[in-house]
Amino acid sequence: MDSDGLPLVGPGVDYTKVESISQKRLITFLNHFVSHTAGFLNRFSCVCEEKLENLSYRMQNLEVTMSLLEAKISSIPGLENVTAASSSSSAGQTTSTEASGMPAPNAPPAPPPPGGAPDQTSAASGPPAPPEEVVEEQKAANPVSKDPRYMRFFKMVQVGVPETAVKLKMSAEGLNPNLLD
Repeated sequence: MDSDGLPLVGPGVDYTKVESISQKRLITFLNHFVSHTAGFLNRFSCVCEEKLENLSYRMQNLEVTMSLLEAKISSIPGLENVTAASSSSSAGQTTSTEASGMPAPNAPPAPPPPGGAPDQTSAASGPPAPPEEVVEEQKAANPVSKDPRYMRFFKMVQVGVPETAVKLKMSAEGLNPNLLD
């Protein structure tokens, strides 16, 4: 016996002198183990199938939403030849395929100019944006919604494109997304 008063079962036990478990009791233990294991595996399988079905449903909803968003964006006149500028960050990167629905060229993105100005890859995006101080000064004389560079973004919001998507597109083209507010 050990310090807790439990019998020690170890190499000193002669198993030939130990009484065996009856066959009925052994079969009962095995049946119990098999039935509980099968029940657990069935429940686990059902839970996994439910989660996969839920995930599949959510993915289908995302695909439908994406298709609707692409259809809305492609229905706006004047956005057929617009491509997004490539950015070096992976989180905010949009390709021109996503932005315009047309295949993107396979050229690697060009490094940003040494002056720190945003990269303009589309002729349709217009001249580079002036510094924010100049934009703020001109704001009183000419509202941003009438600026030709920003007009199409205001039109996208009017058509129903989510404001965050429009702001991401504006920042991808090197324009100030805060002016949309």
